[in-house]
Parts: sequence; C-alpha cells; structure tokens
Amino acid sequence: MNNSNINSSLITESPSTYKDLEKMNVGELLYNINKEDEKIAKAVNFVIPQIENLVNHLADNFALGGRLFYIGAGTSGRLGVLDASEIPPTFGMPANKIIGLIAGGDTALRTAVENAEDDVEQAWKDILSFKPTPLDTVIGIAASGTTKYVLGGIKKAKDMGLLTAGITNNPGSPLAQITDIPIEINVGPEFVTGSTRMKSGTSQKLVLNMLSTSLMIKLGRVKGNKMIDMQLNNAKLFKRGVKMIIDELDIPQHKAEKLLTTFGSVRASINNYSPKKLGN
Repeated sequence: MNNSNINSSLITESPSTYKDLEKMNVGELLYNINKEDEKIAKAVNFVIPQIENLVNHLADNFALGGRLFYIGAGTSGRLGVLDASEIPPTFGMPANKIIGLIAGGDTALRTAVENAEDDVEQAWKDILSFKPTPLDTVIGIAASGTTKYVLGGIKKAKDMGLLTAGITNNPGSPLAQITDIPIEINVGPEFVTGSTRMKSGTSQKLVLNMLSTSLMIKLGRVKGNKMIDMQLNNAKLFKRGVKMIIDELDIPQHKAEKLLTTFGSVRASINNYSPKKLGN
C-alpha cells in the first residue's frame, strides 16, 4: 500500500467538513473553529475508562519506584514535554520521574528537525540514557498513530517488559494495536485538513492533564484541593502558599509567612506547625 492510500484511511488526514475557508470572514472562522472544539471534550469523555486503567497502573508502579516516559514527534512530542516539565513546579515531584522525549531532541521544541520522526530506533536510544526498568511506563503520543519514532520506542519498551500506552486520534492505528493500553480519541476531521495541532492536539493535552493530575493526586501530592508540594519560585506562588497555610491552620498572615519562610514548602509548614514554637 502506498503512502497516499495509507493517509486516505486516517481520520486525522480526512478532509475538513468546511469548504472555502479563505472566503470566510474572521467571525465565521472563529465560530466554526470553536464549533469543532466543542466536540473534543465529548470524545475525551468516551476514553475515560482507558485513562483510569492507565492511571491505576501508573500509581502502582510509581509506588514501587517506577517512572513515566512520554515519547512523541512534532506537536505530540511538544505536548508530552510540556506536561512533564510542569509536574515538578506544580506538584514538587522530582524532574526525573516524568520525562518527556521528542523526536529530534530539544531543538525540535522550537524548530522542525527533518526526518527525526522517521527514525524507528531513536526513541529507545533516548529512553536508554535514563536506564529504564520494568517498573517504568512508556506512553507514545501520535495523532496519526503511525509515527515511526513512537512505534519503534513502544515496540522496544514492550519487548523489554515495560508497560506501554498510546494516545492517538486514529482508532485502530498501529500505535493503538501494539500498546498495552490504547487511548483512542476520535475527534473527527480537523478544521484545516490534516492540521493535527488543532483538535487532535487539544484532545491530547486534555488527556495528559487528566492523566498526570490524577496520578499526582493519588500519590498524595494534593491535600484537599491544594498543591501543597508546589515549588515556591516566585512572589505569586509564595503568596498562594501563604493563603493555603492560612486556610489550613486558621492562623494570621504574618505567622503563615513566617512558617513558609522557615520551612520552604506548604506541606512542611503544615506538618511542622506548633503554636508554641511559632510564638507571636
């Protein structure tokens, strides 16, 4: 089968249902893009059982020292790197626990790297530098479900006994077929034909948000509804931390500020609070 026949069978490559986009005024363009975006959350809702299954496995593996690797190319790779990079500041999780890898390396975060996604061996080479173990999990992210960089990494990870999952927008794609836990989000054709940075990318971001946030909550990185392990790396976050302590301990602002300055985190401040030691 040639590439044109393969592409014609992919939902992500199917023609937009909108014609003559260049003839629409700006309002029409925005309304119709938004109309398509409204379909995304419903498509994600349909795959929640698969996401739940994955989070439960991840929580079990993390409790034993496991890690999570995201692998992807282009937009999908960037979204994986984005999610991984937000976990340490948001939840205080060490940066080596959730790792985002993109075809072409960090250069590809800003600039397309020619043919990087077609290297079937590179993803596993990238993972090898972190010394993977069977407790680790590899999630391949690929709208098409056909990206060679992702498929090669998933196949090798599976051969080596790692849990694998795939986030794709083409049900029945090669990625969905080879992973232990396929997450197949059918958002339909893109507004601009084949532009998977739009609906497909948005659906991937929603799934990643749900997946990593739920995992962090199950690992105890949230108390009540607050990010008590967040990194206090700017004035805004310090003030947020102070408010969390006030709400939790019912103490004046100056005492909360003293606690946070002393212990350096909301969790430590709450755990070490003593009215007698804190004084006036």
